[in-house]
Amino acid sequence: MTTLAPGFAMEFTKSRAPGLLVTLVVAMAAAFLGSHYKGSVLLFALLLGLALHFVSEDKRCAAGIQFASSTVLRLGVALLGLRITIDHVVTLGWQTVVALMVAVCLTILLGLVLARLLKVESSLGLLIGGATAICGASAALAISSVLPKNAHLERNTTLTVVGVTTLSTMAMVMYPLITKWLGFDAVMSGKFIGATIHDVAQVVGAGYSLSTEAGDAATITKLMRVAFLMPVLVVISLALRVRTAGKPGSEDEVNTSKTPLLPWFTVAFVGFMLLNSTGWVPVSVQSGASFLSQSFLVIAIAGVGLKTSLKEVTQLGWRPVAMIFLVTLGLAFMAGGYLVAVQ
Repeated sequence: MTTLAPGFAMEFTKSRAPGLLVTLVVAMAAAFLGSHYKGSVLLFALLLGLALHFVSEDKRCAAGIQFASSTVLRLGVALLGLRITIDHVVTLGWQTVVALMVAVCLTILLGLVLARLLKVESSLGLLIGGATAICGASAALAISSVLPKNAHLERNTTLTVVGVTTLSTMAMVMYPLITKWLGFDAVMSGKFIGATIHDVAQVVGAGYSLSTEAGDAATITKLMRVAFLMPVLVVISLALRVRTAGKPGSEDEVNTSKTPLLPWFTVAFVGFMLLNSTGWVPVSVQSGASFLSQSFLVIAIAGVGLKTSLKEVTQLGWRPVAMIFLVTLGLAFMAGGYLVAVQ
């Protein structure tokens, strides 16, 4: 066992080092541009990553870039809990939680309705609706894992992941401008961003590009949406079991046992937030965690940019593209309309 551990660690580092170094260089360049031009470091990291997308096609870099855009991101989000307390959550109000619950249900329903209208598989509508409503590509993969296995599932999952990732990247740039046009304050802007953008990385990037207060509100709102992944997966699994009951030998095999019901970084975020709410965490630790979290998020955003290929959108076909766009637009109108009404 003692000889296996160093060997595993060396192999793990070797496979991911090239991609991590690329994302680190992009993040450092973004930090320089952000300080020199007084702009958003996260936005610079995204744009530089998009410009260097071809690097991610090198197999030597793929694993490290994937690690940066997933694990490093989740670590950064988890550490954000040390700068937020329960008081921040209370300021969002129970109305926000109820509104998010309604928005998640209506968004998934909209995906299913559009799938029927456009005459595509209902699984594609469920994937698009769920990914848009909850947490983008992560939700698409989780929902796919509990859907009946068939010849089209993998293709539909890929289409959904590419589509929501692309639109989420676009929303990261556009939605902060929309919140200013709507006249939202920092907290309202954060709520809108957290309630509408698909992926956690882009929510964090868009929120903190406005202000710290907006970023905190966006992160909390987004993680509330992520928490809905658990009940959504359970409902889908139960509905499919009822649908396939009494059909022995059916190819619809529903498997929920291996799917994590709640992402670990959400649990870690809440744990850190509760710890910070006690007042026991020294200011120096909070400052260090904030700096480390920001650094991780810049690296993660660079990885997201490196992974995103806008050219792939042209290969999706118009129906999935139209569905993803309309569902995304529907969620934005629901969130924006609600926030304008309660403003």
